[in-house]
Amino acid sequence: MNHTVSRTISLRPSATSNIPRGRSSILVIMGVSGSGKTTIGQLLSAELICSFIDGDDFHPPVNIKKMSSGEALTDEDRWPWLEILTDKIQEYIQQKQSMVLACSALKKSYREILCVERELVQFIYLKGNYATIVRRMQSRENHFMTKSLLQSQFATLEEPEDAIVVDISPSPSEILKSIRGLLHLKASPET
Repeated sequence: MNHTVSRTISLRPSATSNIPRGRSSILVIMGVSGSGKTTIGQLLSAELICSFIDGDDFHPPVNIKKMSSGEALTDEDRWPWLEILTDKIQEYIQQKQSMVLACSALKKSYREILCVERELVQFIYLKGNYATIVRRMQSRENHFMTKSLLQSQFATLEEPEDAIVVDISPSPSEILKSIRGLLHLKASPET
């Protein structure tokens, strides 16, 4: 497994969060479609007792329609969406609340927009190869992202240099365990 962490994060956790002092309160789970961002994000937020936001829920209808028809989004399509997510991140930071955000964040420029306060935002890159993700996408239902767009996402992806990198081959519980270890989090009683 490849793990990269290149900066130290520190933030006061929210009163109800399981994030220990000295850890990021904004965790952005990133990767191409089908990498498990929503699944892992929900598991991580439940364990940390903090909010989960799925970035896909904030795509404007025109973006969803475009992707559903097999057309890749352009940077111009993504900027308004990224601005909405950036506002959400800033809102949580201002309220001193923890949050896990699932967002593809495929390009460095997108991550720079989302990283409103470098010391408070940590990216976790769910890394997988094309074949693994195609297999996963074949079992998905009711998602606007088509398999035909996966290749364009891999072409667009600029792998992060400033992120925790986690291999997606293991089960979700094993991926969560890896992330927990990399963030130096204690397991919740249920896991």
